[in-house]
Amino acid sequence: MDIQTIAAQAKTAAIAMAGLGTDIKNQALAEIAAALESRQADIVAANQSDLDRSEKENLAPPLLKRLKFDAVKIDEACAGLRSMIQLPDPVGRTLDAMEVDDGLELFRVSCPIGLIGVIFESRPDALVQIACLCLKSGNGVLLKGGREAMATNRLLADIIHRAGIAAGIPDGWLGLLETRDDVADMLQLDEFIDLIIPRGSNAFVKHIMDNTTIPVMGHADGICHVYIDRGADLDMAERIVVDSKTQYVAVCNAAETLLVHRAVAEAFLPRIKTALEKKGVEIRGCHRTVGIIDVMPASEEDWRTEYLDYILSIRVVDSLVAAVDHINAFGSGHTDVIVSPDRQRGIRFMNTVDSADVFLNCSSRFCDGFRFGLGAEVGISTNKTHARGPVGLEGLVIYQWRMIGHGQIVADYTGPEARRFTHRKLDKSFG
Repeated sequence: MDIQTIAAQAKTAAIAMAGLGTDIKNQALAEIAAALESRQADIVAANQSDLDRSEKENLAPPLLKRLKFDAVKIDEACAGLRSMIQLPDPVGRTLDAMEVDDGLELFRVSCPIGLIGVIFESRPDALVQIACLCLKSGNGVLLKGGREAMATNRLLADIIHRAGIAAGIPDGWLGLLETRDDVADMLQLDEFIDLIIPRGSNAFVKHIMDNTTIPVMGHADGICHVYIDRGADLDMAERIVVDSKTQYVAVCNAAETLLVHRAVAEAFLPRIKTALEKKGVEIRGCHRTVGIIDVMPASEEDWRTEYLDYILSIRVVDSLVAAVDHINAFGSGHTDVIVSPDRQRGIRFMNTVDSADVFLNCSSRFCDGFRFGLGAEVGISTNKTHARGPVGLEGLVIYQWRMIGHGQIVADYTGPEARRFTHRKLDKSFG
């Protein structure tokens, strides 16, 4: 089936999905979780074939780690789906209500975006999360995963699509794309696709934006920073840095650069070097860092590199302002952390760092849809419109203005005898 036909079917399904009740969508999620569990052995076998092929093709170890979808990850994915069932339906919520005039009421009501195209990396768990988030939010979805996960993605998409249909979701609500040509074709389908979400490098996201008229929600590189402020609790700082860097290195919310205030550099750098090297982390430092601890010199390129590996660059800075300037110059606008005993300095950091997620005294790894209580995420957006940070159900809906009257016409509100608008807030829901 060609991509235009797949997209047309998914768009038709998306229109019907907008009117589905919460019970049908939740039943579909339950059916999908059960189907994934019953087909666990088949999924693991398909994934192993992807892993074997990718190893022969010398896929980088961090990417192989992302590609793996074993029984443990399948169980985690199913647990995530069941937690998603418990979340409120984001569709049909009254966001605002107003009396425009007596008997003329205006409502702003949440509704699905429509058909969403998502291009994501070689993470089969991402396919499960994205498909089911779109289902719960009433959207059709076109999925394009990495070539490395082709066998796993084919099986997962088929299982999820069929289970959804069995529960009452319209046929064609999920479409799987597989080739680079499919991506190029997708970018031209503004007749059908309402939003594209690309997950990948800044260059990739920019390529998508430059080659389509469809709105794009960009998920850029994860060049995340941890800044150790003057007076920081060094035990706390060590724990946060080690967790931010090593808890799982092959993800976009792992720290890639450590900034250290000069007032604590002499005391902190030797201990963090020991702690990180115990975890197998290679350290690259600025000239001031190299003057304190024995590490490789960092290049200018290190400050703008997303390693996704056991590598960390370190820079000593003179002030909080210098740390913020570095982050705004070299960061990707993803997640940045300050470790400081001074809450006001932490707030100042948060107010001036231009990132989607800014944290005080906690790990960058908390930037995650599940940990935020969103159930899961379709990606992490560094955009400044519509949705920012982890994009869960709330980021996959938009709204409609709905007005209910009793024969009113605009002519009654013009001229010397014009009626006056009341514009009075209402405490009521639509429907």
